[in-house]
Amino acid sequence: MRRVVWMALLALALPLAAWADSTSIFSDYGGKITLGAGNTLWLSNSTLDSFTLDGVTTGGKGFNLGSVNFTTGGLISGSMGGGGVFASGGSFTVMGNGTNGLANGVLFSGTFSNPVDWIATWNPAGDGGKGNWTYVLTGALSGTLSDGSPVSGATAQFTFDVPGSKPFSKSVRLSSGVTTVTVPEPGTLALFGTGMVGLVGLMRRALKTKT
Repeated sequence: MRRVVWMALLALALPLAAWADSTSIFSDYGGKITLGAGNTLWLSNSTLDSFTLDGVTTGGKGFNLGSVNFTTGGLISGSMGGGGVFASGGSFTVMGNGTNGLANGVLFSGTFSNPVDWIATWNPAGDGGKGNWTYVLTGALSGTLSDGSPVSGATAQFTFDVPGSKPFSKSVRLSSGVTTVTVPEPGTLALFGTGMVGLVGLMRRALKTKT
């Protein structure tokens, strides 16, 4: 009986050990970052083109696996055109469309856990031509995967130049983005500990029945 119970304990431990510290990487391109209500930024309809889990990648350039959307908190310093910082909060969602083995629905749902940086760069043009502004949005994330696993991570979203060599005011096209989230070790250990307690209880009851 003891052997059967310990085999059950091992069966529980192996998948959780494999999931511990697992890292998911979502890549996206396209869509627009626009000025939202309350001096927030919104990304809408950026295409999810690849998903990587522990080094194994699904999709790639030209694929459409779903979408990436976000909203930030309100602007707390700086300016929209010159770069600034947005409050934590808002939302960040990665959706799958059911193709290439990904689920149809929410893959990651979370929020910005810290203030979000909006970095503006002026790119001067040579030979008397016009320059352009580009922007990078970076922020820390926390939330859950589709199976309910708590994760933390970060995102970086890169824009194309703003049309007409003007600074951002209403919208800008998104070039590409990368979002990485990781299942933290403490959460995995807590789940494993809970499973261990339950199976130890079963083992004790089984042993009492045999005696």
